[in-house]
Amino acid sequence: MNEPIYFDNNATTKIDEEVIATMLPYLQTYYGNPSSMHTFGGQVGRAVREARGQVASLLGAQESEIIFTSCGTEGDNAAILAALKAQPNKKQIITTKVEHPAVLNLCRKLEKEGYVVTYLGVDSKGQLDLGELEAALTNDTAVVSIMYANNETGVVFPIEEIGQRVKAYGALFHVDAVQAVGKIPFNLETSSIDFLTLSGHKIHAPKGIGALYVRKGVRFRPHLIGGHQERGRRGGTENVPAIVALGKAAELARKHLPSVAEEQRLRDKLEQGILATIPDAAVNGDPINRLPNTSNIGFKYIEGEAILLSLDQYGICASSGSACTSGSLEPSHVLQALGLPYTVLHGSIRFSLSRFTTEAEIDRALDVLPRIINRLRDLSPFNNDNADWLKEQSLAVSH
Repeated sequence: MNEPIYFDNNATTKIDEEVIATMLPYLQTYYGNPSSMHTFGGQVGRAVREARGQVASLLGAQESEIIFTSCGTEGDNAAILAALKAQPNKKQIITTKVEHPAVLNLCRKLEKEGYVVTYLGVDSKGQLDLGELEAALTNDTAVVSIMYANNETGVVFPIEEIGQRVKAYGALFHVDAVQAVGKIPFNLETSSIDFLTLSGHKIHAPKGIGALYVRKGVRFRPHLIGGHQERGRRGGTENVPAIVALGKAAELARKHLPSVAEEQRLRDKLEQGILATIPDAAVNGDPINRLPNTSNIGFKYIEGEAILLSLDQYGICASSGSACTSGSLEPSHVLQALGLPYTVLHGSIRFSLSRFTTEAEIDRALDVLPRIINRLRDLSPFNNDNADWLKEQSLAVSH
């Protein structure tokens, strides 16, 4: 029996063994409260400070600019709400149609509370029109929240160009970098980003820990009210084992940044192998400006769920999109925004690699995938673009 192959690293990653070894003493031996004055607290407090430095170093930021959070969603929510509280006279928020639900669902809630939200569209490659952003910006814009890289397609947005436009209107700029951190070098000291969100379990740390960068000098109003923890910016006793783990994961991510080229080589081998052997398959999104580990491929005429179930029978784990929207019968909102035709929209699969992906795993996937696709297409009722029922679907017409 072959070992399972994991191609779903944009959903979550395996915890690095060095990370586990680093956090274990803080579950068993060093259990003090980092805010306590005694010895138990002091040694734990030092570990939290070291972790803060490790995260700051990965981002090219200062330690004082890092707030530990429980996850990426908390960081996204805290940044947007802080920006609005800091500018009570401004009522406009700008974001995109392809954001993670952590941003989109908060923006929809804020709309009901009286805020005006502008949702920027994307083109067929998943890229933004900066002219549309320029036209949307006004002196009433409080915050612009745009992801660094899309979790489904891997498409990377021109964040610094966006930031320069945002700053020209005096708005605050939040970047959801959950998918980009650990895959792209950062130097926040020289960037125009005011807030940046990251999540531990995307960089081989455990779930339940994240961090929010807040640029020095930017006014921050806490979302979670309580004690004086995190310099008064997030109440609640710190999750020390997870914070220590995040610090170690950040240190390892910085160390392994040069090796993302190897992830890209394996991603490209998988992608090119698929396109060479399977007809009517195409890469979704921008083939150039995207994360080195992500490939989203549309297999025409087949349901994605059928592909995933078949892959799983061979021990290969991939995804049809964001894990945070699994269970929904609706097609991916990201792929819909690209304007994909119906017969591709429902048959798209995301393969996301990590530094633990091997060449043998790529070879095994390339061996079984063509057989799976051929078998499913033989059974598929979608295998006819001119079918009357398909023409009636609103998404049947290709862009």
